[in-house]
Amino acid sequence: MSDETYLDRLIDEAQLRSYLSDTLGSADRLEVERVEAGHSNETLFVTWGDQELVVRRPPPGKTADTAHDVLREHHVVDALQGTAVPVPRTVLACDDHEIMGSDFYVMEKLEGDVIRTEEPAWLARPDARKRLSTELVDTLAAIHGVDYEAVGLGEFGYPEGFTQRQVDRWHEQFEWARETTADRRDLPSLERVTDWLQANVPEEHPETLVQGDYKLDNVMFAPADEGTDASDDRAAGSDPEIIAVFDWEMATLGDPFTDLGWMLSFWHDEDDPEPPISDLYPTLTARDGYLTRQELISRYEAETGRSFDEPRFYIVLATYKMGALGEMFFRRYLEGNSDDPMYPTMEAGVPRLVEQAAGIIDGEYEI
Repeated sequence: MSDETYLDRLIDEAQLRSYLSDTLGSADRLEVERVEAGHSNETLFVTWGDQELVVRRPPPGKTADTAHDVLREHHVVDALQGTAVPVPRTVLACDDHEIMGSDFYVMEKLEGDVIRTEEPAWLARPDARKRLSTELVDTLAAIHGVDYEAVGLGEFGYPEGFTQRQVDRWHEQFEWARETTADRRDLPSLERVTDWLQANVPEEHPETLVQGDYKLDNVMFAPADEGTDASDDRAAGSDPEIIAVFDWEMATLGDPFTDLGWMLSFWHDEDDPEPPISDLYPTLTARDGYLTRQELISRYEAETGRSFDEPRFYIVLATYKMGALGEMFFRRYLEGNSDDPMYPTMEAGVPRLVEQAAGIIDGEYEI
């Protein structure tokens, strides 16, 4: 499937031009670029006249229920405007499928650094890495400190019983995906991991706004000042600053420790084994200066006043969730509904994730 063919499935430029003219005013320039960094909802960079915008929409084809709800994502990002949580400015939301074949929303495009597998020059210093680590966990604490009633999110979810529903949900997503994928290969430890999670769900948990996909590569850091060398600029005292948190499609009200466990599951410590999927689990955080997982936990507890008493459960749940998402990706690949090059790698990647979850249960991995 060529990029052009896939992009045509994502967007009808004539319809989009008409819609933007009606809502934002006419412009003589429309350019669309698909961003390949994400692996769930689709992200498109759109230039409309002199405006630089971002469009978020679900992937084409059949998707699991609630897994790609971009209007829900818009709702929470819009509610967080003006709070202590950094988010892009929202512009438009649309549920008319005549425009793009799906729901979508539009937000402003920001410029900055997203850290995935490589570090920008300003981060090649232990003190900058430490500050990045604290900025990341402090922003998570800010999300969990939002007065969700005051910002209009009081009916955004049902926090009571959230963690049990998470276990049930990701089990159901595994089952949905395996309607198609089961014929390709087995997942021998899946039932054991599912049973362990069901037996170890915490009876009580705090109730906060939950981001749902909080990790290092879903935030953007402010760029170094223009006209200066990036590393010198940071050395002069400009600390890493998060200017936006992205990918709110799974946000809800629930158990904040699921966010913390998710973030920690992607954080690589120095003595950790090789990650199950190298493109999704970078190892750069093992470098000198980054906080360890235990230091991140301590910082979070100090910032929130909450005690994170069951890290093993939450990191197993996070690994299981990633496995379920990966299996959903693999189903969409088999059905021809994505050209993401990562999706076919889930044939081998998901079994490794499930085995890692089993290994964490068995104490083979340090938390």
